[in-house]
Amino acid sequence: MNYNAFGIDLGTNNIKIYNRADDEVFVEKNMIALTSKGQLFAYGDAAFDMYEKAPSNIHISFPLNNGVIADIKNMQVLLKYFVSDLMRQNLKPAEYYIAVPWDVTEVEKRAFYDLVKDSGVRPKKVMVVEKSLADGLGMDIDVKNSQGVLVVNVGFDTTEISILSLGGVVLSKLIKVGGRKFDEVIRNAVRKEFNLIIGGKTAEFVKMNIKELETENKAAVVYGRDIVTGLPGEREIPTDLVCECLEELFSTIIDNVKVILERTPPELSADIYKNGLYLTGGASQVAHLAERLSKGTGLKVNCAEHPVGSVALGLSKVI
Repeated sequence: MNYNAFGIDLGTNNIKIYNRADDEVFVEKNMIALTSKGQLFAYGDAAFDMYEKAPSNIHISFPLNNGVIADIKNMQVLLKYFVSDLMRQNLKPAEYYIAVPWDVTEVEKRAFYDLVKDSGVRPKKVMVVEKSLADGLGMDIDVKNSQGVLVVNVGFDTTEISILSLGGVVLSKLIKVGGRKFDEVIRNAVRKEFNLIIGGKTAEFVKMNIKELETENKAAVVYGRDIVTGLPGEREIPTDLVCECLEELFSTIIDNVKVILERTPPELSADIYKNGLYLTGGASQVAHLAERLSKGTGLKVNCAEHPVGSVALGLSKVI
């Protein structure tokens, strides 16, 4: 049967789209740049390149916030452009499967459905899929059987902790801790200790390279603006400082995992103890998070092979 189908995972930082035609997952920054007159200037990775560098007449924003759609108009524009790019500017009728967090209101869930329906992408059918179930499928877990599965998805704005069994979500909790918060605490620590203001991209670079720097026994070199002189400056940031400031956020995630485990039925707890928890999401790659989770919960941690695209890969299986 020859038909077009797309699996969409709207992330705050990255949009992931599975395209059935070429059986690949497309990943781009979920960002839009508009001129002061409201005209589209750039989108996706091109908009991200301008982020924190653009003049005042260009406004760059994330249409998603805390895992839900904050700006539906801009998100519709972005979705139409991304899908057009994937269809090589020739929009044809297609089926759309969109991943939605479990722990959001009905109105917020409806917004995901309306987004695809009203984006001008010619949908034949719009299906809403629970994000945590798609995550499980993307990590090759058999979510249809009666085994209990604990999935922790650490994203850019939120962390979704879910217990799955028999193809459904037993418990789920969405907390506002993710990659953006990690970047924020790194920026605050650098400002406090070294009187240097650094940008979000620099903080993200440091965060993603901690493991490598520790292996090489090097400090992270960052550039920014000196608070005292107001001039550009360079500092060497010890990796210990970065790990220390992330510790508190790791503890928040662990505490919330424990809250979910306390509410889990005992039979499912037994399965989780045997199989361990499954860790995925873009921000789950931060150094020491997996070890801290394992230590804090006493469970084995299984890390996803494709943490960024696991939801989109799960949607490919649904399709």
